Amino acid sequence: MPQDGTDDRRRLFEDEGHRTDDGYVVRVPVRWSDMDVFAHINHARMVTLLEEARIPWLFYDDKPTHAMRKGCLVADLHVKYQGQIRHDESPISVTMFVERLRAVDFTVGYEVRPYGADPAAKPAVVATTQLVSFDIDTQRPRRMTPEEKEYLASFVRTTPQS
Repeated sequence: MPQDGTDDRRRLFEDEGHRTDDGYVVRVPVRWSDMDVFAHINHARMVTLLEEARIPWLFYDDKPTHAMRKGCLVADLHVKYQGQIRHDESPISVTMFVERLRAVDFTVGYEVRPYGADPAAKPAVVATTQLVSFDIDTQRPRRMTPEEKEYLASFVRTTPQS
């Protein structure tokens, strides 16, 4: 049980991430099944690794956005490969930040680097995901709470890093 008394059994891996000047950084382990025949991370698996990186940033009990795990939809996704990431360069480092924040949705920016890469180095992968806060019961988008918006606003990046 975490020191704050919560019983959050949804934790995926040891690294819960941390805030930096560039965003929220999580190290995500790459599994054997994540690679393709050339030992690169498979595209579909890269999308999954990005999703896994978001979990400790947005959905753990101690985050103001934790209620979104009951209703948050992907509306748009873009992935651009600028370099290779191989299976043996695990765990990958995923830096996440907010590019755009509105009443019911926000766009997450990602920079993915192989294990041990300088945080200032050009990312091997850059991506964006537009996420919509959603009410499952009404099947409609829902306005984010002031606490959710304040938390996300603290990660808004006003100038591109890469």
